[in-house]
Amino acid sequence: MQHFLDINQIDQLQLRGILDDATRIKTARAGLPKGTLDAEQPLAGQMVALIFEKPSTRTRVSFDLGVRQMGGQTMVLSGSEMQLGHGETIADTARVLSRYVDLIMIRTFEEATLLEMAEYATVPVINGLTNRTHPCQIMADIMTYEEHRGPIRGKRVVWTGDGNNVCASFIHAAGQFGFDFVFSGPATLDPEAGFVTEARAKGAKIEIMRDAAAAVRGADLLVTDTWISMHDSQTARERRHNQLRPYQVDDALMAEAKPDALFMHCLPAHRNEEVTSSVMDGSHSVVFDEAENRLHAQKAIMRWCLKE
Repeated sequence: MQHFLDINQIDQLQLRGILDDATRIKTARAGLPKGTLDAEQPLAGQMVALIFEKPSTRTRVSFDLGVRQMGGQTMVLSGSEMQLGHGETIADTARVLSRYVDLIMIRTFEEATLLEMAEYATVPVINGLTNRTHPCQIMADIMTYEEHRGPIRGKRVVWTGDGNNVCASFIHAAGQFGFDFVFSGPATLDPEAGFVTEARAKGAKIEIMRDAAAAVRGADLLVTDTWISMHDSQTARERRHNQLRPYQVDDALMAEAKPDALFMHCLPAHRNEEVTSSVMDGSHSVVFDEAENRLHAQKAIMRWCLKE
């Protein structure tokens, strides 16, 4: 049994193996209708619980479809249906679910919920997102970069905006995959210092720069994310907009990167806020390849979790 909780907790060679498997899975499905089963059926007879305390489009659809294509079945559960941690402990929920299903994916708010689920479950648990990290997204992002531009090792990845959960997992990945990472955003939204220290200890070059244009110069990959959360108040939204406006990815900022630089966004995007439509729909953008690769990367993650 292997949990997939965070990129920094998994052996580098195993991470590379997951990405290689994802590429193989994608290649094998080229041209097939979406509802066609994979030639290999590693989840045949298996039941996967997909738990969503946070609503989702890409995570829900990609995991659900991925399980079905690999021959398994899904049980989709919302936080309101389960009331995680309310009335029944998360530990007891994990113990009960482990009697019913073969694998658990959870998309939740607090990292503590994920960790307690993993501690007490007797089946593998996958981190579909927490407020702190989003490892499945970054596995898809690295897959996307490498299918367009080759190995990411030694490349310059620049993040503009909020040092949020997606940014955190990118920093984890820098330490594991050996690329340079630059964060450019306001000091009030810096990524966690501990994540930066850990990645640097693994040999990654991690920089924090306030000037977005200077940060982006020479970038191989430019990444951003939404400035606001669905749960932010109107006052919080206005404050974030004021802080982050200098970090919007527009054509002028994109032009500071290398001519063949890629642009990524995990979606959903608030067009013309954190990124302009001209960049989203432009020649540098691979956001929809990135979204598709959630499917293939997560299928490889599930296969890895279920390997003895």
